[in-house]
Amino acid sequence: MSRVPRPHPPLVVEVSGPLACFTRPELKAERVSYPVMTPSAASGLLEAILWKPEFRWDVTQIEVLQPVRWFTFRRNEVKSVLTEAKVRELRRKPGVRYDVEQDRDQRSTVALRDVAYRIHAHVDVLAKGVREAKYRDMFRRRVERGACFSEPFLGCREFSATFGPASDRAPIDRDDELGVMLHSIAYTPRGEEYRWFRASMVGGVVEVPDTPLAASAVDMPTMARRAEAAEGA
Repeated sequence: MSRVPRPHPPLVVEVSGPLACFTRPELKAERVSYPVMTPSAASGLLEAILWKPEFRWDVTQIEVLQPVRWFTFRRNEVKSVLTEAKVRELRRKPGVRYDVEQDRDQRSTVALRDVAYRIHAHVDVLAKGVREAKYRDMFRRRVERGACFSEPFLGCREFSATFGPASDRAPIDRDDELGVMLHSIAYTPRGEEYRWFRASMVGGVVEVPDTPLAASAVDMPTMARRAEAAEGA
């Protein structure tokens, strides 16, 4: 799990919030969170602070600063997902209306409360001639001022996060095997490709490897397979 050495140390930011949910993909019908923040959620939070098309975030390490605490709740949601085909249909037929009451469903969620993490990440410049130092300085200034590009959140948009400079607070003393976790998303001509790694927490720290698992090593359920399973239930 060792990483290729970089010329600069990682940028570090501490984030916290009263609620969080980092949904496990294999348990998506009823949401169940991982016990810690995932690299993809950390990357999304960093993008909320600073995002430019010239670079991407490479999360290398996540430190857990608060003991893992769980809570559950149920809420009303809609069952359908808005698709491009549905949007085109609504544009063609202005008289068509969507009735929320006919599409309502109740789902339970197992989530986290009172969370705090320290995220370590590098800036990966994607375009030639772009200075990495410029974005590193921009990020530091934004963290110092509490400025952001959009509202940061912890897994779900309704779970807002606060952020600030790193402190010397120690991570929790806990080891745990977390299972297969989303490493990154690749955007290819064939669409999005999800890449995974086998995550573990040692001494309250989750190390993110450079290289994800091979696609053949992971067999995550797809939307089509979930639909088949639901029909067969």
